[in-house]
Amino acid sequence: MSSTTLTLEVLQSGLASVLASPKDTGTLEYIVSRPGVGLREVKSEAMLDEAQGLVGDHWTHRGSSRTSDGRANPDTQVTIMNSRLIALVAGRRDRWQLAGDQLFIDLDISCGNLPPGTRLAIGSAEIEVTAEPHTGCGKFLERFGKDALQFVNSAAGRQLRLRGVNARVARGGSIRVGDRVTKTQ
Repeated sequence: MSSTTLTLEVLQSGLASVLASPKDTGTLEYIVSRPGVGLREVKSEAMLDEAQGLVGDHWTHRGSSRTSDGRANPDTQVTIMNSRLIALVAGRRDRWQLAGDQLFIDLDISCGNLPPGTRLAIGSAEIEVTAEPHTGCGKFLERFGKDALQFVNSAAGRQLRLRGVNARVARGGSIRVGDRVTKTQ
């Protein structure tokens, strides 16, 4: 195990902080654009667009094996992760981008708090949580370790959406780190 991975016991001991995340109004803590495969750009502000998702991200060009035509899946346009969880798993803030998600928010993103169809206002934009599952993969395993993957993909981890949640842009607009994230529906 490298020094950048945590044991399951350490991860479980940090869960209380994640569970204490705000339920209705939180904060956008971190924005990451993925302009190409394996590339990351940390941003202080960005634009969300109904057609492009996070402007400058390669989501539209990446395509999807889950759509009949191979085009990008609109239900995975924006990926969100709880900022308290990524702080626990990744440690240093400069490692958050390794998760591959675009928005990191201090908000309870569990299935019980944000069922599919829930809308979140961020800056002048609004996103809608989708039903498409967001699970840990080989890259997550490689970057954060076996125990972290087991932790986020456990039955409880899936209910809490520890690995994150997918969304689509319902209303385009500008977002910036520090913006309030508010459930609108």
